[in-house]
Amino acid sequence: MINRNIFVKTVSEGSNMEIYMIYITVSSKDEARTIGRELVQSKLAACANIFDNMNSFYFWDGKLQDDNEAVLIAKTTKERVPQLMDKVKSLHSYECPCIVTLPVTDGNPAFLDWVVAEVK
Repeated sequence: MINRNIFVKTVSEGSNMEIYMIYITVSSKDEARTIGRELVQSKLAACANIFDNMNSFYFWDGKLQDDNEAVLIAKTTKERVPQLMDKVKSLHSYECPCIVTLPVTDGNPAFLDWVVAEVK
């Protein structure tokens, strides 16, 4: 069995860190900007990207919903994921927000090292 998680060796710590991308859906670009800015300022994420005008179909309260949303993607380390999720939930307008962690299995080592350094 192959371990598909990538471990990034940081120069300053000499330790290994797992990198994650956190996929979050939000009600609007403004909400994404508020949450993304807070995650980066509080060093819970190295950076956050926003995709606006996403169309989402889902059932809520037994009814099919057809909504415009925005997607926020935050890059962080496994160590920061629990705090990041708590922060998102505290700022999010949804009763049950989509917050999904996706492990990074490969990437530019310099970028991955930068993520680790930014969320220390």
